[in-house]
Parts: sequence; structure tokens; C-alpha cells
Amino acid sequence: MSFQIPKEGFFGALRVSAVNRSLCLNQGMFARKLRVEYQHEGQLQLCPLKWLDNFSMRNFTNASVFDDTLPIADGCLEIGTHVPLGQLRDAMEDWFRRKSYLPKDAKLVLTPI
Repeated sequence: MSFQIPKEGFFGALRVSAVNRSLCLNQGMFARKLRVEYQHEGQLQLCPLKWLDNFSMRNFTNASVFDDTLPIADGCLEIGTHVPLGQLRDAMEDWFRRKSYLPKDAKLVLTPI
């Protein structure tokens, strides 16, 4: 078995390889995507990115099950396959209420996209 350096040279091959890998960067990080909204006074509103980011960055539960959450935009969250939706909704709702983001009569709605 022999190793051959491509005609563009070793470093040229590395650049081509890096370009090919970067083409995957525009795809999602996690397998599931969610729309995150809250229902208040009969209307659904997207949860602001600030709320989602604050939840994802916190460590108040020490629950590693929520480590695989990635806020993308207002109302958009990517999550791993092992994140239970019911627990996620309850934990987010609790956190948003603690931070006074979510009005007392509002409900959080998670919808798979």
C-alpha cells in the first residue's frame, strides 16, 4: 500500500478537505427542531431568542438531559434525540416564570417542526 500526494499538494488537499467539511456547517446541529411559543390572551407568540438562550445557558437543574439544546432564533430551538419534550416544556416554563419572562396565565407550547 502506498500513499500518494494529490497533484494539488498536501496542503492543497487539506484545503479541499476543509472546504468539503464546511459545506455541512449550514445543516442543523441536533436532529430535532422545535417551534417554541407561548400562549397569552388567546394568541401564540414566539419566545424571544433571549429567553431560549438564557434557558440553554443556565445550570439551575444540573439536569444533563437538557445539555443538548441549542437556540437558533426567536421561537426556534434544536434539541437532541434524548431530550424528553414534556420535561423540557415543564423545565422551560418553570425557568421562564422564575425569570418573570412568562406571564402567570401563559402556557408554553413546543411544536416539532
